[in-house]
Amino acid sequence: MRINNKLEDWGLLEFDGAAEINERIIQARELLIKALQADTPQEAATIGDESLSLAVQASEALSMLHSYIFLERRKQSEGFNPRTFGCSIHPEKPKAASHKSIAKGFDFATIPFCWREIEPAEQTFKWQALDEWVELLAKHKIPMRGSSLLTFNENNVPDWLYIWEHDFDTIRDLAFDHIRRIVNRYSSHIQTWTVISGIHASNCFTFNFDQLMELTRMSTALTKQLCPNGTTILEMVCPWGEYYAHNQRTIPPLLYADMVIQSAVNFDAFGLQMLFGKPQDGMFVRDLFQISCILDQFSKLSKPLHLTSVQVPSDTTLKNNGNQETVSTLDAGTWHTPWNEQIQAQWLEAYVGIALSKPYIDSVSWCELEDHADQLIPHGGLLRSDSTAKKAFTKMVEIRKELTGRSVK
Repeated sequence: MRINNKLEDWGLLEFDGAAEINERIIQARELLIKALQADTPQEAATIGDESLSLAVQASEALSMLHSYIFLERRKQSEGFNPRTFGCSIHPEKPKAASHKSIAKGFDFATIPFCWREIEPAEQTFKWQALDEWVELLAKHKIPMRGSSLLTFNENNVPDWLYIWEHDFDTIRDLAFDHIRRIVNRYSSHIQTWTVISGIHASNCFTFNFDQLMELTRMSTALTKQLCPNGTTILEMVCPWGEYYAHNQRTIPPLLYADMVIQSAVNFDAFGLQMLFGKPQDGMFVRDLFQISCILDQFSKLSKPLHLTSVQVPSDTTLKNNGNQETVSTLDAGTWHTPWNEQIQAQWLEAYVGIALSKPYIDSVSWCELEDHADQLIPHGGLLRSDSTAKKAFTKMVEIRKELTGRSVK
């Protein structure tokens, strides 16, 4: 049913190139009917699995056909802006080799601002690593974006802030000061800001709805005031909203986006995280058809969309004290085969094609440029921990050159 609806939505119902896909869909439907008529549950399950397999394959082929057609149209109309491809850096990683890779493969770099790292103790600030990165990128004229000025998950909130967990007014004032410090310090180099991230899903202080909206409004208004010509982005995480089933105090992503618009919050664009490869809510692997469909849902928000943080792993092992421990990819899901560098590169190519075939998506940014020990998705970087390039990095360079015509620096 979903595939047939998308055939109509995408205008591919009578498209000549979709004949083979339609045949697979018909086969899947016939198998489903056969499964319903089976004599035993075991037989029904076996035939049903075969039907689902065919349907998933057909849906992926349909998604790729749609992306190919519309990506070519966007390419011919020169519909890509000067800052389409980006990546996020890690402040503590070596900078000498990394900035060359950024210049080679990307249009901009994202600087992460983690409150816990910046202010580990109240009124005690650590700016050196961030300052060095900003100065280096500015020296080599690489555009920058600032990410997640405000995020209320456990990895970003400093421990000392929990003293005020039942005093919303104090937390709001401290958040106000935190944003003001960062924007004032770096606004001469950074004009695009991810102002607030994931507040609809990650809320370690259990703010109520009105408080969430007040923090959203405050952070965007302050950033606009301090950087009048800048671009403000509200970032959403876990686009399928699985977290809401376990925590009713959260807000489904599309509902949050709609409420922000209805509340007349002054901002410029939405951002969306899509991280896959870790067995937790929001990070289970989704097939390409589901990804394409959820992106279409965000197109109805009448705001530009930036894919601010995209990532999949390139390996399935973790190293603990020098010993390799195999991690079951079935826990989070796989794509075609278990993750490796070749599969990561193929997925990146397919994903970028699907994303940029949609004219309302302004940019795609990989979550982390290099592998490091404490990254959220292990082996999720485009460079290895020694700064050597994976196949996915080479593929990103090729895609950027093909779509935008910007040659390698």
